[in-house]
Amino acid sequence: MPGERSSRRRDAASTLARHGRLRRRGPVRFAALIAGVAVACLVVSGASVAAYAVVNVKSQVKTVSIGAKDDKIAQKTSITAIKGGANILLVGSDTRQGQTQAEAGQDSGSRNDVTILIHISADHTQMTAVSIPRDTMVDIPSCTGNGGATYPAETYQQFNTTLGEGLGCTVATVESMTGLTIPYAAEITFDGVIEMSNALGGVSVCIASPIDDTDSGLVLSAGTHTLQGLQALQFLRTRHGVGDGSDLARISSQQVFLSAMMRKIVSAGTLSSPLKLYGLASAATKNMTLSTSLANTTTMVELGLALKDINLSNVLFVQYPTTTDPQNTNRVIPDEADATILNTDLKNDIKFTLGADSLGRASEAEGGSSSTGSSSTGSTSTGSTSTGSSTSTGSSSTSTGSSSTSTGSSSTSTGSTGTSGGTATSTPTSSSTSTLPSTITGQAASQQTCSAGNG
Repeated sequence: MPGERSSRRRDAASTLARHGRLRRRGPVRFAALIAGVAVACLVVSGASVAAYAVVNVKSQVKTVSIGAKDDKIAQKTSITAIKGGANILLVGSDTRQGQTQAEAGQDSGSRNDVTILIHISADHTQMTAVSIPRDTMVDIPSCTGNGGATYPAETYQQFNTTLGEGLGCTVATVESMTGLTIPYAAEITFDGVIEMSNALGGVSVCIASPIDDTDSGLVLSAGTHTLQGLQALQFLRTRHGVGDGSDLARISSQQVFLSAMMRKIVSAGTLSSPLKLYGLASAATKNMTLSTSLANTTTMVELGLALKDINLSNVLFVQYPTTTDPQNTNRVIPDEADATILNTDLKNDIKFTLGADSLGRASEAEGGSSSTGSSSTGSTSTGSTSTGSSTSTGSSSTSTGSSSTSTGSSSTSTGSTGTSGGTATSTPTSSSTSTLPSTITGQAASQQTCSAGNG
């Protein structure tokens, strides 16, 4: 029986915008962290504690079907690195159920407050995390929500309302926006963010200028702060306290935090602490809902094997390109020209770097120097030392390997589609690299950046 669209979707459209070298680790140990952390913390590669952790942590995970492709993948039995690329949608839900007023704020209901599309390249050497602004006005295709309810297509709706009908509807919308097939998805609540930051012992974040957000109560002076618990959540949610107060600025600030978190997770101190790693995985999975395909233990191992050797300089956080909505200046719509470039590169598995001066609205290179989004701090990777400290890297250098570069456009590659997981990723026939236009903002996980407060 067709479902009825939630009234939250219509209501939301009328509100204002909230605009060191590390030891080698086994695939099963690694997969446990992928299950509990990498999925929840944007597919961070690292290591976990023991083989039993996969089963023990997995048993805590809630699952939901996002369609026929999802159910088919869940039945796989092979256990090798995933063939070809993979696309995973990660959703931070703005649900207020079970949270205190201080944690939840004033809103009610469930929305996809943070939505990030993860793309793993077919040769497993690059991972891209694309943040989709919550205030983007989009066309929502017909979709199947939680419980099997079907919803009709709608035009010109606010993106962050799609989760109101279920994770499958958010997946369907992103597939429609990008042209990609997304067989894996996960939802994590804000409680999970709080518990993961606690399990890590906090994340050190550089603040370039003071943050004073009266809405959330977050007040931070300039300098480096170790954020955890409610304060970490406040930092990830604040928009009035950073940049120009828009959701686009908030995404930029979130990328500063997530890059710092990734560097800490793959640092020697974290990887050598089984209790910390297991606590991180457990904290994540207790507050997650995974698509049936992703909850499959074999899939966790396959993804883990695909990710374990990616350099942090090749982990890119990118903001989906948008422009001001001419119908409502408090909203944004996809920037068709830039979105086509990004979508084409992802769909054809073209590796890319970010353009010069591509940091977002609320981030800057540590020390105030200009920085490119395609930079690296050296050969930092998931298999080598990454301190996660706030040491300035100075000027940045491109780390793309030996590949030909084209600026602002994609060089399409052809080949057969990856066979594992039904992804829409092609196997490239060359090592072509695209440099994205500087209007597409973001940063590499290896970059030392600071959040620019409103003070």
